[in-house]
Formats: sequence, structure tokens, C-alpha cells
Amino acid sequence: MGAKRVGIAVKKEPFKKSSTEVIIAALNEEEGIGHTISELNQTLKNPRILVVDGRSKDKTVQVARDLGAKVVLQHGLGKGDAIASALKQIDFETDYVVITDADYTYPAEYIPEMIRILNQNPNVGMVCGNRFSGYLNLNGLNSFFYFGNRVIAFTHNFLNGVALVDPLTGLRVVRAKILRNWQVKSKGFDIEVELNHQVEREGFGIVEIPIQYRERLGEKKLGFRNSVEIFRRIMSEATY
Repeated sequence: MGAKRVGIAVKKEPFKKSSTEVIIAALNEEEGIGHTISELNQTLKNPRILVVDGRSKDKTVQVARDLGAKVVLQHGLGKGDAIASALKQIDFETDYVVITDADYTYPAEYIPEMIRILNQNPNVGMVCGNRFSGYLNLNGLNSFFYFGNRVIAFTHNFLNGVALVDPLTGLRVVRAKILRNWQVKSKGFDIEVELNHQVEREGFGIVEIPIQYRERLGEKKLGFRNSVEIFRRIMSEATY
């Protein structure tokens, strides 16, 4: 099944109540983690938030706990390993899992609409925040990062047949049942590519909605080495 792309305006009316958990992978994110959790608490009315910390050397853990998040210390390394650790702790009653970043780049205001789409469309397995469609400005993305994402998106779509404008977005809402039996192979930032294919293999479609993307708070961690890692994952998923 090819990924389904739609442009949906964010609506402000109440959405159907469902059980939602939030997963945040964090490493030295004390500048952004507090803003991120506070916004999630306000928008989603105090959801269960699980922060997987990769042995931060700053106050990330303290800030997260002070704001009511459950913090699990990561034993391995990388974002993929962190997400895999978090998935083992999803509550059985959870309907949807929100995956977002700790650096305050992804506004939580879009999440209720993403949940609403899943509530109303049983064939959709994941809703993603698309940073590139309907964009008003690109202040949060430097030119190299933007170009690299476009190249990766083209390669991802051409080789894997999962047609997404923004396949590496860090803001996603996924049906929990898709994640419960997922045997994660990715260790790093290639986790998004593998997740796209996990949703498709489970027989669900993917919807993207346009979002705004803020400048991150704190030090950027994604670099050229991670791009190589992502391309390798695209190639391995193409031969799955």
C-alpha cells in the first residue's frame, strides 16, 4: 500500500477521547525538554509521557521528572535504541503513541488533529507532521539540512515506494497495536525510515499534515554520519 498524503487544516474543535502515550528520546536537552513537556501537558491534558534518556550530562532528567514525566535511563545508544526501549513499556490500554523530539521544534498543537484523523480513519496507521508542505518560512531549517532531507525523501520514495514528502519527520502519532510486536532493528536516526515500513507492512496507510517547524533549543545532533546511516536503512528496507 502506498502512503497516503493529504493536506488537512488543523481544526480546533474537541476530539474524541482516546488513550494516548507520548515517547520522547532525549540526550542533553535541558534547554528544550521543559518547554516540550509543558506544551504537551497543556495540549493533551496531562498525558502519560515517557522520556528515554541517553545518559544526559545536564539537567534533562531532573527537568522531565519535575514536570511529571516518567524517565527511563537508556542502556544502549542512539534514537532508535531509545524508541525500542520505550515501546516495551506501552500500556496495554493505549490506543495511540505520540513520538516527538525533546528540542521544542515540533508544536504540540497539531497532535489533537492527528489523533482525530486516526479516530475517523481505521485504515490509517500513522499520521505524520510534514515540515515541507504549506510552509510559511524555513527559519527552523538551514539550507544544507533542507537539501539533505529532499534528497533523502526522493531516494526513500523511489527505492521503497513509500511516498512521503517528509519521511524523516520527528512528529508522529501511531496506532499502538502497530508498535507492540515491532522488532526494531535501527539504532540511530534511521528509526523513522524503518517505522514508515513497519506501518506499511502491517497493512495501514500513512497520512501527512502540514506543520510549522521551530528552531531547536539546544545543540543539534544530526550530522553527515547520520545521513549515511539513514541511506543504509533505506537500502536495507528496499530489499526487505
